Amino acid sequence: MGVPQDSSADSRNNINEKGFGIGKQIPHMDIDKELLAAPIKSAKDKFALIPEFLKVRGLVKQHLDSFNYFVNTGIKKIVRANDRIVSGVDPSIWLRFNNIYIDKPSLTTDGVTTEIAPHTCRLSDMTYSAPIRVDVEYVEGSHDQKRIAIRKAVEIGRMPIMLRSCCCTLYGKTESELAKLGECPLDPGGYFIIKGNEKVLLIQEQLSKNRIIIDMDKKGNVNASVTSSSETIKSKTVIQMEKQKIYLDLNQFSKKIPIMVVMKAMGMTSDQEVVQMVGRDPRYGALLMPSIEECAKEGIYTKEQALLFLESKVKRINFDGASSENDGRVMAVLRDIFIANVPVCRSNFRPKCIYVAVMLRRIMDAILNKDAMDDKDYVGNKRLELSGQSISLLFEDLFKTMITDVRKTVDLILTKPSRSSRFDLAQYIRKENITLGLERTLSTGNFDIKRFRMHRTGMTQVLARLSFIGCLGQMTRTKPQFEKSRKVSGPRALQPSQWGMLCPCDTPEGEACGLVKNLALMAHVTTDEEEGPLVTLCKCLGVEDLETLSAEELHTPNSFLVLFNGDILGKHRKPQRFATAMRKLRRAGKIGEFVSVFVNEKQRCVYIASDGGRVCRPLVIADKGISRVKEYHMQELNAGVRTFDDFLSDGLIEYLDVNEQNNALIALYEDEATTETTHIEIEPFTILGVIAGLIPYPHHNQSPRNTYQCAMGKQAMEILRITRQLCRIDLLYLLVYPQRPLLTTKPLSWLVGFDKLGAGQNATVAVMSYSGYDIEDAIVMNKASLDRGFWSLYSYEKVCCHQSKI
Repeated sequence: MGVPQDSSADSRNNINEKGFGIGKQIPHMDIDKELLAAPIKSAKDKFALIPEFLKVRGLVKQHLDSFNYFVNTGIKKIVRANDRIVSGVDPSIWLRFNNIYIDKPSLTTDGVTTEIAPHTCRLSDMTYSAPIRVDVEYVEGSHDQKRIAIRKAVEIGRMPIMLRSCCCTLYGKTESELAKLGECPLDPGGYFIIKGNEKVLLIQEQLSKNRIIIDMDKKGNVNASVTSSSETIKSKTVIQMEKQKIYLDLNQFSKKIPIMVVMKAMGMTSDQEVVQMVGRDPRYGALLMPSIEECAKEGIYTKEQALLFLESKVKRINFDGASSENDGRVMAVLRDIFIANVPVCRSNFRPKCIYVAVMLRRIMDAILNKDAMDDKDYVGNKRLELSGQSISLLFEDLFKTMITDVRKTVDLILTKPSRSSRFDLAQYIRKENITLGLERTLSTGNFDIKRFRMHRTGMTQVLARLSFIGCLGQMTRTKPQFEKSRKVSGPRALQPSQWGMLCPCDTPEGEACGLVKNLALMAHVTTDEEEGPLVTLCKCLGVEDLETLSAEELHTPNSFLVLFNGDILGKHRKPQRFATAMRKLRRAGKIGEFVSVFVNEKQRCVYIASDGGRVCRPLVIADKGISRVKEYHMQELNAGVRTFDDFLSDGLIEYLDVNEQNNALIALYEDEATTETTHIEIEPFTILGVIAGLIPYPHHNQSPRNTYQCAMGKQAMEILRITRQLCRIDLLYLLVYPQRPLLTTKPLSWLVGFDKLGAGQNATVAVMSYSGYDIEDAIVMNKASLDRGFWSLYSYEKVCCHQSKI
């Protein structure tokens, strides 16, 4: 103490604190530069990246991102696609929606509107919702005196608001402001308050939309199916090989249609061109020959003959876009419903013909080689549907129903012979349908949308408030796509593709085992990104448009098809160079960080994905096995100079989804990396979920023991909401003497903040033999400990009463 320090060392410390490059040059700096520029040597050195990731993304960030995307972008797309109401009686009477937005959560009492807080809704058994407002332009007046009127901020319903989203009162509030509003700073949000109850909309597990899935049905027939989803329509197309002939199975046709008839109806009348599109391999031609012969037996050689044949098979039902003429109805089915994700511009069906040819080639590859079959349980073939996407489907159905009701009401009034009153179209917009529809569906959890053939139950759950860790676990839970009672083993098995994406331990026991899953600690579920700029970029990087290519050139050697979000964009003659260029742009921050580039050598395709619902996780980039993250990067992170987003933008870390991981060689630790290693794990224990993070040394346990602990960890009782638990009337249990655990894990104490809340009590267990007690699971309790309050709790009963007017 008191000894003056070396001035050069002091200067060096100042330089290090200010960003490792500011200040005077000093003699020892060369040594420091070498040390600081060295790559990190162990997972312990880069552990600080995990809490930084959770600050940026968080355990429920995907729910908030999804809902924010729906509120800011998705709801506008729905209204833009259905922006006009036109009277069927008098087409000069119309209404157009110009803009739509969600207002702040508010409550109107006696004509006075005030902002409302979530805690008020909990105490008053109200729904925490905000008005949906639109700007409308419409024709008003009577008889010949008509004029165009504009009304601003017309309320068409109320939208339940997700807590901590961009529309919520709590958004951007500090800890002290949250405490004043009756909220706990540790509460993550991501749920709704419906009639005073906290409701979580579970993550739904679905098969990928707009993707070709090859599988086999119960009869052993090979199928290629595409579940198409566009802004206007959703449909499923199945192409099936049955008894060596290929058929189209579509709901709009009364029976299966030979695929060659469909190709001819879309203008592909040359059998030779179809064979060229599928591929010049003689085996493909041999498999396609029975279908060509069947078409010839029917006497169908031209487009007109094919349309006449299909006209007798199309069902007599009305749908959007169908014409009253027979020929128009068949063309509308082929244009709007058959592979609906492939658009038809100016009656050009060639892109659809190419898409069908790719499906046929994939079917034939699966017949010739069983390894070409798709695994439906592979995580890369699935999408996780978040709360924003589920509410988007529900709102679209309710909005279209409201438009239909308004049109019917207006037509009914216009058909009346005498109308003396002034006609105002905007007054017939009813807001009760949307409000009640959203509230009822989120309250019951039954999504019954006939328009999209969607019939799901149990999609919402009451948020578990027994423990903080159980609450977080419920936020990351995924609901399976089919019933738990089905006795199937495939979907229940632990998939290798779940590594780092879904927790291998946290799954229920019993009939839901392996079906209900939980997200891993550093997994993130993507939301949709804008497609236009990425399509333009791909074309600038050498993707050739299919319009410029003949059928023969589709499958030339060394050229791969490029598929963007399931749609065929074109082909590229140097696929590896194209994929490398896309990855460089992503690492430089020029395109979205969640854009995926996957080169599939077997299918000779490059898959680019920017759609929502993909599970991805961050990994450290390695150049020939050497980590890009250096010592000085971590020192800057610890000093607060650098954030997790800076690591992304500087190309040190990148997000990989399940498909792109197939093109990567990932090392667990730095010392295991070889020259071929492309990525290194940030921390291997992040393959576990938030509940499995409770377990100390889980790798020393038998696997079922970890699963049992995940189930029991949610049952722990603790002190909830450290600031406001006494103001809550819906918490039924409260532990009297909560204690922090004696042994904690890094995910538990450092990452989740579990050490700030007492949970359970530390019991001393003395194991000994005791005469007469030969029961394995029984314990002998010390009465004195119970007398002193061991495991004591307060049990509350909630009683609701309504004040009556005298």
